[in-house]
Amino acid sequence: MAAAEAELAEAAHAQVLARWQAGLARLVRDPLLCDLPAQVTPEEIGSQVALEYGQAMTVRVRRADAPEDPMPVVVVQNASVLDLKKAIQRFVQLKQEREGGIQHISWRYVWRTYSLTFGAEKLTDDRKKLREYGIRNRDEVNFIKKLRK
Repeated sequence: MAAAEAELAEAAHAQVLARWQAGLARLVRDPLLCDLPAQVTPEEIGSQVALEYGQAMTVRVRRADAPEDPMPVVVVQNASVLDLKKAIQRFVQLKQEREGGIQHISWRYVWRTYSLTFGAEKLTDDRKKLREYGIRNRDEVNFIKKLRK
């Protein structure tokens, strides 16, 4: 009896999941959201809507090992450097889940070894707002290896 109930619950879950994915696929066909991937998350939809209403901005993060392919990271307008770092982590995590590859990154190591720069200035203070560094929508931040002291 318990096995039959579990099987029924699993089938119901699969149906709900299929409906959810079909609904998201319809949403992604909307012109406002057409840039989003097919396996979009609710968080990504919210970010895209916030961008459209001017509540968020895109910061392009350029890595030294992939200069031709900057990462378009979305953050709220009054984001801090720490918010940008968290958004980069989430962007990379979602990209890895979709494409496969490395499953775990030690972000503590990454932030100890690499830094973000805008122009010639390092973004060293996690509490400082991006706008205090002069970063605006569609600006480019570089992700570079720290030099040893």
